[in-house]
Amino acid sequence: MKISNETKIGALTAVAITVLILGYSFLKGNDVFSGSNKFYAVYRSVEGLTISKPILVNGFQIGRVSKMELQQNGQTIVEFKVDKQYNVPENTLAKLQSTDLLGGKAIVFELGNSTKYAEDQDTLRADIQGSLAESLQPIQKKAEVLITKVDSALAAINHIMNPRFQANVDRSFASIANSLQTLEGTTKKIDAIVGAQSSHINGIMTNAEAVSANLKTSTAKLNGISANFERFSNDLANSNIKGTLDNANKATADLSATMAKVNSKDGSLGLLLNDTKMYDNLTAASANLNNLFIDLKAHPSRYVHFSVFGKKGD
Repeated sequence: MKISNETKIGALTAVAITVLILGYSFLKGNDVFSGSNKFYAVYRSVEGLTISKPILVNGFQIGRVSKMELQQNGQTIVEFKVDKQYNVPENTLAKLQSTDLLGGKAIVFELGNSTKYAEDQDTLRADIQGSLAESLQPIQKKAEVLITKVDSALAAINHIMNPRFQANVDRSFASIANSLQTLEGTTKKIDAIVGAQSSHINGIMTNAEAVSANLKTSTAKLNGISANFERFSNDLANSNIKGTLDNANKATADLSATMAKVNSKDGSLGLLLNDTKMYDNLTAASANLNNLFIDLKAHPSRYVHFSVFGKKGD
């Protein structure tokens, strides 16, 4: 059976119209081949939101925006179509949220924790999140201020980097190079001096080692002296110093009392030392006694009379 061209054209036209209708319905957010639940939310502003925008849960699309209707109070009722296979808790929040820097919007479901699910034709809670551009406005202002400061700094640098400044910089680098050369020459001279005096340096190091050895020996001797001093200190601490000092104090007190008596005129010794008259009498008596002894020795007959045969007339 041969199909006429008119029939073919009619069939293709019908298919094209069907595809066009289905495509238009899909673009409007209508799911033609599967059932869906309708939910609603009321927003005070739907800037950037259009029909067929996705409904997302953690970035996964579960439906589309199917209808938007402006109310007399200025608010907008937005209709969502969500696949029936997805259960939406009744306390879910439908948030109008930016998806890119260009202002594109989508509805993001923040699923609630209710065990009761929203039913078809229910109205969900709505919220609006600021756009990314609004979030970036403070950063943009700071960036503008920073750019202004950088521009001022670059202008100042350009003002400084004049030919005179460059000439000064060149002279500074030349001076630094000369200083480095001078330092290099000085270093070479020091190396030469050290090489020439290496024998003396070795001798100094040898003497230093000898001094160190002597110090080590002296340290041992000092340790012995310290030990002896420690023993002496211990012996001195253990001795009866208090008793010795008490005896010395007592002897000093007795001597002081004796000297006080000697210096006083009460005793004989005190009178002898302090009474000049008695001293003179004693001196005179001693002189007379001495003269008597001399005269007795010279003329004993004046003082002693004796006879072997007795006196006359006896």
